[in-house]
Amino acid sequence: MKTEKTIWKLDPTHSEITFKVKHLMISNVKGAFKSFQAEVEGDDFAEAKVQVNIDAGSVDTNNEDRDNHLKSADFFDIEHYKNMQFEGSTLQKVASGQYTLTGYLTIKDVRKPVQFDVEFGGINQDPWGNRKAGFSLEGKINRKDWGLNWNAALETGGVLVSDDVRIQAEVQFVKQAA
Repeated sequence: MKTEKTIWKLDPTHSEITFKVKHLMISNVKGAFKSFQAEVEGDDFAEAKVQVNIDAGSVDTNNEDRDNHLKSADFFDIEHYKNMQFEGSTLQKVASGQYTLTGYLTIKDVRKPVQFDVEFGGINQDPWGNRKAGFSLEGKINRKDWGLNWNAALETGGVLVSDDVRIQAEVQFVKQAA
């Protein structure tokens, strides 16, 4: 008899994916992706299959001109690449409540390995009887690894936008009924 694996689905009202990138080499510009889905499949998070799908067109930096530039062929090229994906492959414990999540990030059909530091917040039940699990993730990627190459040189030296992008996520998952 085949047993069903536990499924945890993202609670989008209590989750966010944000990023920040150095601008003019002096300060950070922050942004977020407003539309994404995620699912974790497995009875044990360390052995679970993690799937995340991000709507690239949902990028929001609180500036319409910048958002439109990020959606253009210079960056995410949403006309040809609507979504970004993350597939988690291993979750390795490094200390109590601290993990390293390894997987593959795909942007513009370029698939590269990435790692995120993960803090497991725990599992609790909400007032409506739903079992929820919470995680905080942090990591850094080099945007050029995925062909996000646009930049401008500054007269004073350096570049307009750094190559490093810091990614953070606060996510809650809801355990699905068996």
